[in-house]
Amino acid sequence: MTRRGTPEADLQRAVVQALRFALPRTAIIHHCANEVTEPGPRGAKRQAILVGMGVHAGFADLMVLCEGRVLFLELKAPKGRLRPSQEAFRDAVQAQGFGWALVRSLNDALRALAEHGFTTRVVPPLRRPAP
Repeated sequence: MTRRGTPEADLQRAVVQALRFALPRTAIIHHCANEVTEPGPRGAKRQAILVGMGVHAGFADLMVLCEGRVLFLELKAPKGRLRPSQEAFRDAVQAQGFGWALVRSLNDALRALAEHGFTTRVVPPLRRPAP
């Protein structure tokens, strides 16, 4: 089911479903709900509580752990842009030697798995050169 106005959420559901199929059953695919969308003082208070409990600004949408590998996936709509906190998270993760990928489509997610050495049951599509 596609909901109007939620392209990133729709993409995330499709990617999670595909990863569950493509990766071994022992793989862990995790989403950390790290932002409160409630406006006003009540939302700010809830966000402060989450930060105190270890929520990290800019944390990727999905974390994939499988066979000793870790990959962070940041999902964006076709025209979506990374926020500065997401760029900082990407840089910090990569500096520590972990994989990170920007995903705008299901094919991007499968390609990221292959590029980071994950064993899957599917063959990712070849990357087409930009026009």
